[in-house]
Amino acid sequence: MTNPLSAKTLTASAAALLLATGFTVGGATTEAGPAHAAEVDEPISSSAADAQIEMDFLGSHETGQFDESAAEITAAHGDTVFTVNAQSATVDVIDASEPTEPQKVDEITGTGVANSISIREDGLGVIALEDEDKTKPGTVMFFDANDPTADILGEVPVGSLPDMVTVTPDGTHALVANEGEPADDFSTDPEGSVSVIDLPAEVAASSESDVHTADFHEFEEGGAKTLPEDVRIFGPTPEDDLPVSRNLEPEYITVAGDKAYATLQEANAIAVVDIASATVEEILPLGLKDHGQAGNGLDASDRDPKDAPTVNITEHEGLKGAYMPDTISTFTSGGTDYLVTANEGDSREWGDFVDAARVKDLGEDGLAPVCETSPLADKIGDEDLGRLNIITDLGLNEAGDCYEELVAFGGRSFSVWTTDGKLVADSGDEFEQLTAEAVPEFFNSNHSESNLEGRSDDKGPEPEALTIGQVGETTYAFVGFERIGGIAAFDLSNPSAPKFATYFNNRDFSVSVEDEIGDVSDPGALLAGAGDLGPEGITFLGADESPTGEAALVVGNEVSGTTSLYSVADLADGGGDDGAEDDGDENAGSDEDAGAGADAAAGADGAGSESNAGSDAGGTGSDSAGTGSDSDADGTGLDSDAGTAGSSASSGPDESADGAEDTANAEGSAEGSEDSADSDGDPLPRTGADLGQYLILGGIALGLIAIGVAAFLLTRRRR
Repeated sequence: MTNPLSAKTLTASAAALLLATGFTVGGATTEAGPAHAAEVDEPISSSAADAQIEMDFLGSHETGQFDESAAEITAAHGDTVFTVNAQSATVDVIDASEPTEPQKVDEITGTGVANSISIREDGLGVIALEDEDKTKPGTVMFFDANDPTADILGEVPVGSLPDMVTVTPDGTHALVANEGEPADDFSTDPEGSVSVIDLPAEVAASSESDVHTADFHEFEEGGAKTLPEDVRIFGPTPEDDLPVSRNLEPEYITVAGDKAYATLQEANAIAVVDIASATVEEILPLGLKDHGQAGNGLDASDRDPKDAPTVNITEHEGLKGAYMPDTISTFTSGGTDYLVTANEGDSREWGDFVDAARVKDLGEDGLAPVCETSPLADKIGDEDLGRLNIITDLGLNEAGDCYEELVAFGGRSFSVWTTDGKLVADSGDEFEQLTAEAVPEFFNSNHSESNLEGRSDDKGPEPEALTIGQVGETTYAFVGFERIGGIAAFDLSNPSAPKFATYFNNRDFSVSVEDEIGDVSDPGALLAGAGDLGPEGITFLGADESPTGEAALVVGNEVSGTTSLYSVADLADGGGDDGAEDDGDENAGSDEDAGAGADAAAGADGAGSESNAGSDAGGTGSDSAGTGSDSDADGTGLDSDAGTAGSSASSGPDESADGAEDTANAEGSAEGSEDSADSDGDPLPRTGADLGQYLILGGIALGLIAIGVAAFLLTRRRR
């Protein structure tokens, strides 16, 4: 016997249909089914107790390319994001008008290797392209960001290996850092230089006559300008001429006033360029960081003794660090301009030439030993400094036959400098301190695989991406860690004492892509599950520029090939509604002592300014923040009171530590839902997708009514 369907049964079946389509009975939407692409289940988030900002995940565009530099430098114009896909010589054009679901809509194609992009306010875009033979001159290509599907506007030649391009704040020039790296076999070493390109007033291409070159010829021996002794010039000279010019390799550029400042990473210096005359005025040596000073420690070994602590951030008398900044940016505080550098460090390994060696290998293979009188003489075992990579041409005694001190690559920090090269503040060892507490099971992990201390013997978190942005009335430095991942934000209100605010890392360490990708049937799904790997470039969007109505970051992640958008909620202005109520006084598990930066009184012009930091200037780069300390870095008089980086987040792939479950980032979605508000508390605008859902809901509701009526009539007839 067949039982007739009742109205109740029909209604229940229809309700199940509603739930299956993502709706609940009564019309309220559920949270969108699966997680957004590249968003991990439990992003790592930790903040200082008094943090005034909070970061969260919005959405991501995935290329599906692992460790192919498929997403590096980013730029934005309106609601469109542009991401450099280096190896394909393209720039991906991504519609971010719905920031939780950014979609690639086009690409801009050039030749060679795409390295960098910048866009003027009116939409004039410039792309730096290195030649397929990197030692030959590269090009800068112009396009209209208002209509990225239109034809390329034109291109002009620049120097060898144009690695970075930026448009000056007044829009009158494009500046290009021509790195001029040697050939892979060191058979030739082209000159480094900075190109200064006059830009037209309209959205159009410059001509070749608009390109001017700031070179380093006057710093050659016998030239009109003096090269400071501490500027590092080293390595083979395959050409007989211009040994200084061929050795200096501009990496990144920022602008303050009428001057440009270009990092010379391997030379551990900054070049000052007069923009109007396109000349290098001076070169500023940065000196060495003292890792023997309190608060300037580092974890130097990836092979700790059995039963010893895996996190061993220690000061070592006689150990120094060459800052070797990658990214540089600027901000203004109290009417004074400051430079900010991400002290990544970099070695040169071309052909048979290598300028790095492990400490335990000193005294072998033609390398000088550590001097018996050095305080480091008994620190060369693996448990101390034996595994650490150091710079082989620095630290030798006067005779050159032994190392009286050792110099590591990079500072594992970020620094604030005056525009004449005086150190104002350095973050010491705070980057390692805060990541050790936030991610203890994967401290100093690599980016392509998840491991413990894989990078302790090299450059630690390896800060590379850096940008400056203003949230509310406060200026922040946002620093990306290339290896362990994530972005740390520091309050720059007092330039001599940057203060840790918050750290956010959209990474799932339970997924070790390099170890697993060869054994899975769906590599794309594996890569998406890992989250964001290897942040290379960060673009800051102010509240008036962001599609959400509150500040945001656009992050290019070169290893995961993802371009991700993160919200930056202004907690002082009521932002971050989803997380503020849950966090309460715990502030995502951070300690009350969290977030001390360098409380420094630096012997530098204008260094003590406590006025709110002014605006501006951005770029990628990165560095570590340290517990400030009573540290005196090479005579600068930096005297910082250390504060422990109090931070806490997921301690491992499946665990939540110290209140991380309470953070707003635990769910990390719903930015487009009714519960997600912009900085003014207004909901995000509805989209066509929302209208479609409402029409579906309405149709199903009408269907339910019809089914109910039919069931009622059927029941009456059977009676």
